[in-house]
Amino acid sequence: MNLSDEMQSTSVPTAANFIIITCLAIYGFGLFAEYHARGRWSKNVTALLAGLGMLVLAFALVLTPANASVIAAIARTSASDVLLGISSGLLLAAILAYGIIAYARPFRLWHERKIERDLSRELPKIP
Repeated sequence: MNLSDEMQSTSVPTAANFIIITCLAIYGFGLFAEYHARGRWSKNVTALLAGLGMLVLAFALVLTPANASVIAAIARTSASDVLLGISSGLLLAAILAYGIIAYARPFRLWHERKIERDLSRELPKIP
């Protein structure tokens, strides 16, 4: 049995393993974000610990010999360049979204005040 046959026989379990690891990491980050978003730091320690536990579990599942060989095979390709491009694009999109949100809010508040002024002008003045 040569190397390509061995890689084909382990590709489905390895792909399923990576999908499970990705789901665990996403769920862990979601719990961690929920912990930060709630604002009640002392009451959400369970979400923090659950999120960190899921992230450590995902990291532990990545550190298996089969996954390490797949990661090494991926590292020999230009996947890192593609992932760096995607990462840069997402970071630029986050900066753009923050700018739009930061500048749209004052315009929205100005528009709401203008609507209130226009509505108050139409009301009759009662002494």
